[in-house]
Amino acid sequence: SELIRGFLLSGMPCPSSCPPGLLALMAPGLALMATFSLPSQAGDRRALPVEKPPGVKGRTLILLDVNTKSPVRIISENFLSLQLDPSIIHDGWLDFLSSRRLVTLARGLAPAFLRFAGKRTDFLQFHNVKNPAKSRGGPGPDYYLKNYEDDIVRSDIALDKQKGCKIAQHPDIMLELQREKAAQMHLVLLKEQFSNTYSNLTLTARSLDKLYNFADCSGLHLIFALNALRRNPNNSWNSSNALSLLKYSASKKYNISWELGNEPNNYRTLMGRSVNGSQLGRDYTQLRSLLQLIRTYSRAHLYGPNIGRPRKNVVAFLEGFMKVAGGTVDAVTWQHYYIDGRVAKVTDFLKTRLLDTLSDQIRKIQKVVNTYTPGKKIWLEGVGMTSAGGMNNLSDSYAAGFLWLNTLGLLASQGIDVVVRHSFLDHGHNHLVDQNFNPLPDYWLSLLYKRLIGHKVLAIHVAGLQRKPRPGRVIRDKLRIYAHCTSYHNHNYVRGSITLYIINLHRSRKKIKLAGTLRDKIVHQYLLQPYGKDGLHSKSVQLNGQPLAMVDDGTLPELKPRPLRAGRTLVIPPLTMSFYVVKNVNALACRYR
Repeated sequence: SELIRGFLLSGMPCPSSCPPGLLALMAPGLALMATFSLPSQAGDRRALPVEKPPGVKGRTLILLDVNTKSPVRIISENFLSLQLDPSIIHDGWLDFLSSRRLVTLARGLAPAFLRFAGKRTDFLQFHNVKNPAKSRGGPGPDYYLKNYEDDIVRSDIALDKQKGCKIAQHPDIMLELQREKAAQMHLVLLKEQFSNTYSNLTLTARSLDKLYNFADCSGLHLIFALNALRRNPNNSWNSSNALSLLKYSASKKYNISWELGNEPNNYRTLMGRSVNGSQLGRDYTQLRSLLQLIRTYSRAHLYGPNIGRPRKNVVAFLEGFMKVAGGTVDAVTWQHYYIDGRVAKVTDFLKTRLLDTLSDQIRKIQKVVNTYTPGKKIWLEGVGMTSAGGMNNLSDSYAAGFLWLNTLGLLASQGIDVVVRHSFLDHGHNHLVDQNFNPLPDYWLSLLYKRLIGHKVLAIHVAGLQRKPRPGRVIRDKLRIYAHCTSYHNHNYVRGSITLYIINLHRSRKKIKLAGTLRDKIVHQYLLQPYGKDGLHSKSVQLNGQPLAMVDDGTLPELKPRPLRAGRTLVIPPLTMSFYVVKNVNALACRYR
């Protein structure tokens, strides 16, 4: 058995002296090892079609080892970051960002970037006014608006008296009125989204203060996307309104990074006016010059161009941009939504073909970036499980987590530096926190990721039994395994520990035996499962059998692991996501930051 294990984990060819039975066992194991290798090492190799040994019927023991000598990728400490859509100005939620509960939830995901951008970025106008009651409008009966506005003014006055981080405790009746307003505005926002026609938005100085206060109190670094659709007659960017915003922010000494526009490849459908990649590159160069004239932002970071899915015309757009402004931006950004939220089904989130669609996009973006600016960092911004605002009880359910966790694992393994989740709080159903300020399954998944996963990515080696594909078919992995150094910020584990995270899309449990450097180590299990009778549709989750919920508005629950004895086989339940911290590995790759 030791001979078999050694050859399976090493990947070496079997010598001529191997017994025939050993050859029969090794072939499928080595095939699966190739399947699970990181894309950077294995390229497009596919698993070899092999027959199962006689008598084996699906009870598969998988051997897993990790290369602990050096990381294969190093990603940003802010790898998992967040987005807020400007629609929160329209529906009123921006006024509630000072809520203690929201700040507590956001702090749980720090350190991270907070990107303020979305479809309405290019309809946003800044006005340096302070009185919110006179500058805000909205739908609803007069009595409703009057009471609502008066409450907001009183809340703002109370916040102004606080020094440092400004935190509010909003009365229940005030939150109820806000939910009524948001429900009315939700219909307006959806109509705009489906018709692709958007009304102008006003961001006041007071609103910008609230946005920055939320980011600063939560330990998040704000990235603000400026309106790129303000155009001069010659189609160059009109920077006058942006300059007003920059000057105000600088006067407040706000530490902000910047972007220009959102999905610029779609401007023709929005305004009937197109902006090509070269023109946007010149606009970015203009913005960089503008930032250098303002002392506070002379060294500020600039990101872009935040294009959409890299189809042929979008790739050409990116090439034009990189030729002009590839050296101007600090990271190249694009965004991705997996499926149309209006037609999605729960089974869509279990399709391995859907999970794999991101790989091709990554290759296309990397090819362009490496052609013009080799080594430039790449970010995936505005990623969501579904487009069109998502679907209730689906994109905000446990099932959506399969796509989200696989996205994190895949991007990290391919060296994408940052992924920005759309959205932290939103009018649709792609958010991490709902409008009752309750965390949804993807929030708890993100919290576990932040607590356990470090910025160094490790290569895994897997050996096991693989089923035979049908003629002309490709087997796609339903068991996804990723490995990182355990987060240095987690003081429950000594440096040198390793964290595995595993997605089991099979409808049967899977068994994994840790081998090599991981053999006979104590393991802490964090098994995340749906809670309640709704199954995959559930909006609540349990960790190791205990439901997760906030203790109070200022306290997140303790994430308690289940210790497993040394050498125990990991049993992965069907249709689940889980994290496993392998303690005291003393991995060389993980000892130092």
